[in-house]
Amino acid sequence: MSKSKMQFDFDGQWDGETVLFVFRRHAIAMRKGFYALLIPLVITSIPPLIWSYNLELFLLPVVGLITGIVLFLYHYILWYFTIYIVTDQRIRQVTQRSLFGKNVVDLRLSKIQNISYNVPGLSGEIFKFGTIVIQTFVGDLIIKNVEHPDEIYNKLQNATNNILDKQGEYEEPIS
Repeated sequence: MSKSKMQFDFDGQWDGETVLFVFRRHAIAMRKGFYALLIPLVITSIPPLIWSYNLELFLLPVVGLITGIVLFLYHYILWYFTIYIVTDQRIRQVTQRSLFGKNVVDLRLSKIQNISYNVPGLSGEIFKFGTIVIQTFVGDLIIKNVEHPDEIYNKLQNATNNILDKQGEYEEPIS
């Protein structure tokens, strides 16, 4: 199996459609989940520190940790099941909205007018995340917190150029 073409099948895949690559948002997109893990633990750790003579209060941080883990797992599931599938014909965005709800958006590669990306300052450079904007006639598809946006941008550009070359719509720029 080559690195650029992987064996990946998904619901709704068309006959003859080949998956080029799959990506998801950077783990930094789960920061609310990390906060949800830490805040209950910190809040429930304060009473045992203040009233250390009451031994029952030492169970509070355990309850806070369990609550934080449950909240974190919810955010992790939303992050993990939100994926972007790029095939040789389209981009499919599968967004997990809740434990049982999801949105699916398909965008044909031939309808893409422009692709750009942006890295938001020092934190984006350090953690290697950014935003990709895919422009079409009907609107923009904005993908925030993408891991390695420069690599994804280049792969998307190659995919759109390949589809336009196959359709004969791509014209070389005039020098």
